[in-house]
Amino acid sequence: MTEVTREPVAIDSPTAPRTAFGAFPHEGVYHTLKGSRPDVAFIICHHVANFSDHYLGPLLAEQGFGVLGWPTRYKTDPAYFQLENALIDIGVGIQWLREVAGVKTVVMVGNSGGGSLMATYQAQATDPSTIKVADQFKAAADAGASSAAGQLSTSMAVHVSVDSELRQLPPADLYISLNAHQGRPDVLTTWMDPSVIDENDLFATDPELDMFNPRNGPPYSPEFVVRYRQAQRERSNRISRWARQELARLNEHGVTDRIFTINRLWADLRFLDLSIDPSTRETGCYLGDPRIANYGAHSLVPFVTLRGWLSMWSLEDAQSRGTDQLKNIKVPSLVIQATGDTGVFPSDAHAIHDGLGAADKTLEFLPGGHFFEGPGERDAPTKLIVEWTSSRTH
Repeated sequence: MTEVTREPVAIDSPTAPRTAFGAFPHEGVYHTLKGSRPDVAFIICHHVANFSDHYLGPLLAEQGFGVLGWPTRYKTDPAYFQLENALIDIGVGIQWLREVAGVKTVVMVGNSGGGSLMATYQAQATDPSTIKVADQFKAAADAGASSAAGQLSTSMAVHVSVDSELRQLPPADLYISLNAHQGRPDVLTTWMDPSVIDENDLFATDPELDMFNPRNGPPYSPEFVVRYRQAQRERSNRISRWARQELARLNEHGVTDRIFTINRLWADLRFLDLSIDPSTRETGCYLGDPRIANYGAHSLVPFVTLRGWLSMWSLEDAQSRGTDQLKNIKVPSLVIQATGDTGVFPSDAHAIHDGLGAADKTLEFLPGGHFFEGPGERDAPTKLIVEWTSSRTH
């Protein structure tokens, strides 16, 4: 019987100190067969989810591969996400695989929201001019260089190397998109309720844009779908405009950021109308009844900082989007989509596959849910990944 080992990996960061109580900024788990030293390893990462023990870890390790489950530093602080730091975090993991674990071939796995993050990383590693470094990192570097002492100057000085680190990220050799969408701004926008007319009132609603108003459907007419999607984009952009204005106002008073909340984010028409983006999924969302979820307290963005919104969620500002980055991925790429996924849909998989710049790219649909959580559902994606990767590394 094969035995999979879990090796804790804790590493210092070039752009973040250890915590006062000793925790490392980078902490993950490396899965391997006991006693083995694989030449090929996968790295699995997400913007904010802790994929240290991703389900693929032991499954792929049993087949002789290494698997590094590698969270970003934002796994416990999702509201404060900043793309620049997250990309550096991934680079630290890949560097560890090559220099410490002795891996010759690194395969990136972008599962769910991790798909666009990994795509953005690979694009930046391929072309260091891809990402425009946010102003606060430049300002922080200036402040760190000019300040003489104090806790603030120490914190600021850590960011002096952000731009240089982003220009020397080690690229991966293969890319896998697993039940991924185009980007967190894209998925959030298609899920958000456009009938909201007051961000501070949970129940303020325009009935003409309410997907839960029986007069509108389901099924939803093509005309309603067009109006609804446009209104979703408009709501997202309103929040972004407010975030930029509020950030500027705070900065005038010497305040760098603040937390805010966003309600009603479980309202994709596809949750109730299976004729839109058809698949084998059932009605509902990841939390069950979308109407109950929509008015509940749990969502992709229960709360976020202004800078976090602009870096991760804004259609107008976030840089981690497939529409911008996929064309820069030239390495062999595999796109896998579960046909029963209730939150990521066939159109997402087709858009990712079509957008990839790789000459060698493959699109496969497999039965199962978002994390292939049903009985036996993980066998097929594991077999596919093993065969696809082996054919490109041997």
